[in-house]
Amino acid sequence: MTAYDNRDGFIWMDGALAPWRDATTHVLSHALHYASSVFEGERCYNGKIFKSREHSKRLLESGRQLDMPIPWSVDQIEEAKAAVLKANNLNEAYLRAVAWRGAGEDMGVASRRNPVRLAIAAWEWGAYYGDAKMQGAKLDIAKWKRPSPDTIPTSAKAAGLYMICTMSKHAAEAKGCSDALFFDYRGYVAEATGANVFFVKDGEVHTPIPDAILNGITRQTVIQMLKDMGITVHERHIMPEELAGFQQCWLTGTAAEVTPVGQIGDWHFQVGQLTRDVAAAYEKLVRS
Repeated sequence: MTAYDNRDGFIWMDGALAPWRDATTHVLSHALHYASSVFEGERCYNGKIFKSREHSKRLLESGRQLDMPIPWSVDQIEEAKAAVLKANNLNEAYLRAVAWRGAGEDMGVASRRNPVRLAIAAWEWGAYYGDAKMQGAKLDIAKWKRPSPDTIPTSAKAAGLYMICTMSKHAAEAKGCSDALFFDYRGYVAEATGANVFFVKDGEVHTPIPDAILNGITRQTVIQMLKDMGITVHERHIMPEELAGFQQCWLTGTAAEVTPVGQIGDWHFQVGQLTRDVAAAYEKLVRS
């Protein structure tokens, strides 16, 4: 595959389109040293970005939570995303909007005098979990815990929160797994490295309360879909020992979409009818 820094096309950066290879930042950018960065992952289907404004609003909110006000409005970000898709002639794409503290007068923990920068890129990207989207993903159990909201703003989509995700996914892949499942700081089932998790028991759905994890936009969409289908949804704390009693499981996320899970650690799940129905309904919704 072509490296992400060596491609043809254009990236929107700080208010203008730039050739892909020229969209760079300085090595002394604050974000590179202190993780002052927030981002969004979005998908475009048939020329339309699903839940686009919701993503733009969350990007600004994430920046606010990190004391990093992003100097573009939702409307300006929407215009930039449209320009990126047009410039790259993309109709089906994944988009990445990222805002960060750049290089400036400050080179320490404090960074108020450094500019907040924004870039938006888009590219073609297939199923995040490959064949697992049809066959059921296999998940490892991460050794790390999702942190308490008293230690970091867990409701922000912040780059620093993904450090343990990278390590956990690497460890999972070394074991032949697609991803890893986290427990949170209290020991409750939390989420995968980049996706929320749902379980099915006796025709009802159970999913962790997002009180220490990101309340994903896809998660919210799928919960509403289930309610519209007449399916009971329990948002609650789930203990690890409960996994043995669930019959089905799936992951949700912009990249993951709706991906069935066949195994988590030593627990096994069916890729059942409800899982398939939800995946099909989601696919229909994003293309409507």
